[in-house]
Amino acid sequence: MKYHFIAIEGNIGAGKTTLAHLLSKKLNARLVLEEFDENPFLPKFYENPKQYAFPLELFFMAERYKQLKDMLRTKDMFQSVTVSDYLFTKCLLFAKVNLPEEEFRLYQKLFDIMHQQIIFPDIVIYLHAPVAKLQKNIRKRNRSYEQSIPDEYLFNIQETYTGYIKQHNIKTIFIDASSADFLDNEKHLKVVLDALESDLDDGQHYFTLP
Repeated sequence: MKYHFIAIEGNIGAGKTTLAHLLSKKLNARLVLEEFDENPFLPKFYENPKQYAFPLELFFMAERYKQLKDMLRTKDMFQSVTVSDYLFTKCLLFAKVNLPEEEFRLYQKLFDIMHQQIIFPDIVIYLHAPVAKLQKNIRKRNRSYEQSIPDEYLFNIQETYTGYIKQHNIKTIFIDASSADFLDNEKHLKVVLDALESDLDDGQHYFTLP
């Protein structure tokens, strides 16, 4: 495996964690998963976004920063590859959608300080699915606080992600996940594994699933 640090990204309900688990097993990789359940502001945010957006995003950024810094300090000599189900820049992208301008400017200053100390992944796998598919997945996993997420919110997150990836010319395996079933369809997982073995330049590389 030519990549030592692989990050999987995508919208809420895109299937990031499922794919991260599968890839870590296939590649014998260390697995880094976002610990969103530990954020006490998450259910409150969905009930009252304006009041709880700032503490929500600060908590997420602090936890992600700590997790990735710990990962750097504890290199595993038996696992040369790390797979994460998030990109640290996710902090800034969600904050851009969730925070008013003044709070976002303050948040960005804190983000810039932390971001300098974090290693950027060698490659990003981005799972792109239409909002209807995301909503179906969200209903299926049945987290109570997610069940009333508006379509417009998911669309805004999607646009922010794709805009960032294209603007910064990040080396990205861009997967059309409209019909993705990585858990039960080996052919879908094989598309991702084959893409990771390919010689890819910087920028986006689009793959469809059989």
